[in-house]
Amino acid sequence: MRRPTPPSSPTKTTRLARLRGYINQHRTASLLIFGAVAVCAGLIGLFLFSQPGSPFESMLGHRKQPLYSPLTGLQVSDEATTKQPVTAVMIENSPDARPQSGLAGAGVVYEAVAEGGITRFLALYQGDKPQLIGPVRSLRLYYLSWAAPYQASIAHVGGSGNALAEVRNGSYRDIDQFYNEASYWRSADRAAPHNVYTSGAKLDQLNQQKGFHNSQFSSFSRSDEQPADNPNASQIAINFSSPLYNTSYNYDKASNSYHRQLTGAPHKDREAGQLQPKVVVALEVATELRANNSDGYQDVVTSGNGKAYVFQNGTVTQATWQKANTKSPLQLKDNEGRDLSLVRGQTWVAAFTPGRGSISWQ
Repeated sequence: MRRPTPPSSPTKTTRLARLRGYINQHRTASLLIFGAVAVCAGLIGLFLFSQPGSPFESMLGHRKQPLYSPLTGLQVSDEATTKQPVTAVMIENSPDARPQSGLAGAGVVYEAVAEGGITRFLALYQGDKPQLIGPVRSLRLYYLSWAAPYQASIAHVGGSGNALAEVRNGSYRDIDQFYNEASYWRSADRAAPHNVYTSGAKLDQLNQQKGFHNSQFSSFSRSDEQPADNPNASQIAINFSSPLYNTSYNYDKASNSYHRQLTGAPHKDREAGQLQPKVVVALEVATELRANNSDGYQDVVTSGNGKAYVFQNGTVTQATWQKANTKSPLQLKDNEGRDLSLVRGQTWVAAFTPGRGSISWQ
């Protein structure tokens, strides 16, 4: 009997052919699995990179969404900067105090008559501050009302009786020169009382010593600048009392800012040069002699509402200002009652009393 012939062993060529067939048969499935894994890894990575404070975020050196200063609306590098303490400094504006130091570095400046037709400034700072700030002068109650909503430290040299009674009642961050002499000094190049100065470094140190580590507040709504093709308010005149204190602003389209003038000449910061805010706001305000004001100063009425004029991008918007009480923020509303958005950058707020002062533009 013939034995059956055993099956022949597959040759090398046959094995390779079978392998290729297997690979071709499963190639699509392999690609699908690989693609799914890659997509999942990508989604996980995107989630990790987007988390605030993650190590991946610090490696990238940026956040997904930009951060802005609550005081100026300008972009800042990190979240801690948005929470730094605000400091409000009373700065003099009598002729013997000019040119002032530090005004150009303020985020918001409030201007009003302090006494005898003489205007004075409340300059608000957050984050980096100028090396020199002054001359520092006394406080009035209405400046305190404008500063209070910013949860600001109040830098001043004394003040009117009602202002001192309020700022020292325990509800404010009072850093009066009377009680913090080491944080201020008198310069030798000017006569008293026009020679008290401080610095950003000394104010920061004083805030830290007193435990004022951050400020929580809301300020004006902010938006990107959009210079008008045809400006309708290139020259602004705000009269407070007399030619020594009346101001004007000339719109500069190239920088989309307002060059401030005082007594008909450019108003300059002694160290930083021309003052040129991005936004100028004029408020119509009333004044009154309050019963608890033994100094006889006319206090500006800061609560309630009144007419406002907002100059930005070369244009003017007639609006309404509102402030519910001392601690509530100043709000600017359009004719429909909506918040007005201000251009990012320094804002100058001028308060004048109709009949004593006036505003015009062209």
